Amino acid sequence: MATIIDVARLSGLSKTTVSRVINNHAYVSEEKRALVLKAMKELDYYPNPAARRLRGQVTTTIGVVVPKITNPFFAYLVDAIEQAAYKNGYQVMIFQSNEDREKELSFLNLLKTKQVDGIIMTAIENDWKAVEPFTKYGPIVLCNEYINEPSVPIIKLDQFKGTYMGIKHLIEKGHQKIAYCTGGLFAEEGKDKDRNRGYQKAMEEAGASINPNWIFVDRHTIEDGKSVLKSLLEMDDRPTAVFTGSDEIAAGMIAYAEEQGIAIPNDLAVMGFDDQPLAELISPKLTTVRQPVDQMGEKAAEVIINRLHDENAQTYHYELPIEVIVRQST
Repeated sequence: MATIIDVARLSGLSKTTVSRVINNHAYVSEEKRALVLKAMKELDYYPNPAARRLRGQVTTTIGVVVPKITNPFFAYLVDAIEQAAYKNGYQVMIFQSNEDREKELSFLNLLKTKQVDGIIMTAIENDWKAVEPFTKYGPIVLCNEYINEPSVPIIKLDQFKGTYMGIKHLIEKGHQKIAYCTGGLFAEEGKDKDRNRGYQKAMEEAGASINPNWIFVDRHTIEDGKSVLKSLLEMDDRPTAVFTGSDEIAAGMIAYAEEQGIAIPNDLAVMGFDDQPLAELISPKLTTVRQPVDQMGEKAAEVIINRLHDENAQTYHYELPIEVIVRQST
């Protein structure tokens, strides 16, 4: 691993000058600054965060990467992280990936340039093998992600169990023809794979067949929910219940059902996921799978701050409770 002395040698400048560039001191010419930065890039050199902490030069800033901040689940999650971080003397910077792999990598690069001390990732767009190299520049904590990776702290929920319990609830209500919405793809691997398996397992155990026409992928919003119900109403063979990937989708379906004179749950049972505040505001009130978003955010902040204080802290995977909240829509 390169050192500040290696940077000084390659740039042809003194260690003192290199240090001044690294620490953004004034009175360093642009020419010398460029030479130092060029040498640092060639050597893949970045200042040691522990040494900077001893000199009081850390930023005490935690980065939080979310796919879409407009999704209420992530808004509430970031709020919980920010409040817990602030109580411990840290500030939070929010980065929205928009599910773009290149954007995600650009945010991770902020660890290398020491603009953030650590990063909480609430979703991963790249494969872990592309993310893992950044862990040498600062701690990364996965929150709301479900990869099987023992080298990084993970705060997660059992998404398989949550979906399985939700589908079982609908089956116990007498439904066999159950449609399914996911924010990812209906595939063995990739985003939402655990939820997909929960749906398939519950349907299989009940002897219920899965109609491909009732599977809706890449759905996230209220407008998506309206679109899904519109598609279902155009079918000759309709489901009697729908399990959705978020309360927003479910809310959109309920709103469109009212417009079309469809009675929820008599004509169609609708189930959400997350238990956002809107679940109790819409009519009928929404049956949903509750994710303890506040606990998740608080634990993520606690874990990353602990690792910032002790880079040798043990790595754990934390699983938080998940439950079905039964209301009026089923």
